[in-house]
Amino acid sequence: MISILSALAYACPLILCSLGALFSEYAGCLALFLDGLVSFSAFLFYTFSIATGSPFWGAVLASLAAVFITLLFSALIELGKGNRFIAAIALNLLFGALTSCISWLVFGTRGILVSDFFKFSLGKGLLITRAAALCITTVFATLALIFLKYSRAGLYLRITGSDQEVLKAKGINLGQLRTLSWCLAALYGSLAGILLTLRLSSFVPNISSGRGWMALAAVFLGKKKLLRIVAAVLIFCLADIFGANIQNYLPGIPSSLLLSLPYLVSLLLILVK
Repeated sequence: MISILSALAYACPLILCSLGALFSEYAGCLALFLDGLVSFSAFLFYTFSIATGSPFWGAVLASLAAVFITLLFSALIELGKGNRFIAAIALNLLFGALTSCISWLVFGTRGILVSDFFKFSLGKGLLITRAAALCITTVFATLALIFLKYSRAGLYLRITGSDQEVLKAKGINLGQLRTLSWCLAALYGSLAGILLTLRLSSFVPNISSGRGWMALAAVFLGKKKLLRIVAAVLIFCLADIFGANIQNYLPGIPSSLLLSLPYLVSLLLILVK
């Protein structure tokens, strides 16, 4: 049976990704690039960890790279007064292309990447990675809550998408707030990718498996309330865990149906919302 600890650890990447989506939703420029960014960050984490010999520095460099690319892209959008909806989709495609190209150039393959120097999910390593996932998620969820509720920048960010005229009257630069929201989304999305790679002890193409889109659905279902968002994430993840384990008891169920179960649950919740 799945323990509570493992179930919560399983939900951590999606919780972090949903928090990233929440920042962008408050700013009125939804981070539609999250799914591609999660996989790209996971790849960078694997690559930098192998290159430096340190998962810690691999995580730091992967997060910085993801945030920097997002920052640069967002700044270009503001400079050119581009459509952020279309730009976010383009950025999502860019992350996928960068992952494929760099993987081919560095490792000579666009497939699964494994290494004897990158193993965390066996024996004590499994407990350590689960504990690390819970600690990282708790810390960054708390930081997100404090930032949004108690900081001036967080307050400005929360009303960027709904009360722009108030901010304009105060002389606040809306472009900077939109860019900030995307950078925070990139940071939290990169952490989600890092945790996914730690869980598998390898990099798998499209490792996000739609979690970026599910994060957007969780924000919508949670009505931008942190506890409701976490509740939606837990429902999605429980459906995913159920689908992954039920075939052990009912082998006749098509695997394609089980793989789509979390997305069917999210669609059902949106329809009955």
